[in-house]
Amino acid sequence: MVQLLVTGQMWPDIGASMQRAASGFAISVLIAIPLGFLMAWSTRIERVLDPVMQFMRNTPTLALYPLFILVFGLGELSKVAIIFWGAVWPVLMNTVEGVNRTDTLLVKSGRSMGASPLTMFFRIILPSALPSIFTGIRLSASRSIIILVAAEMLGADKGLGFLIFSSEQNYKVEQMYAGIIVLILLGMLVNFLLVRWEKHITRWKQDITGS
Repeated sequence: MVQLLVTGQMWPDIGASMQRAASGFAISVLIAIPLGFLMAWSTRIERVLDPVMQFMRNTPTLALYPLFILVFGLGELSKVAIIFWGAVWPVLMNTVEGVNRTDTLLVKSGRSMGASPLTMFFRIILPSALPSIFTGIRLSASRSIIILVAAEMLGADKGLGFLIFSSEQNYKVEQMYAGIIVLILLGMLVNFLLVRWEKHITRWKQDITGS
């Protein structure tokens, strides 16, 4: 692993994998959070969309990969699309749950004080939902890396998943384990950064709990 990193052989694979995972993950977050707030805010919209979402969420992600390849081809788009598909559901479901678990007493208090819908959203609903949203984001980030490996084992010429698969095919066991270890370290790093970001964003919660 050290040799591959020092000589620079692994850096193109790391860069390609992180670009794919980050693209699919970012798109999933940008779509899932607004949609989650919309579903939780409107009972009618949630009633219409929830059965569809439950059906799609429970469809095995990797089982759909051949369909994504058929639609988008073997290029980057199919890999980003399958990562997006697998990563969008934890953020979406946790956003809906976080909004729905907002303390009704806070909502009633805000309305009785004449708070506008915008003030209600930014001062009560969003802060209350943030911990649950961040839980979904962390789960989605982990799923992005897991799905990435499977996506890169088919139709890719670089990436950590491709490195692991090709090393196993060519009996380069040391390189295979090096790729696995780097993936684990990257997953731990991403989780650490997200936890630090969550603590920074929700530092008001630490002030309240005193921890």
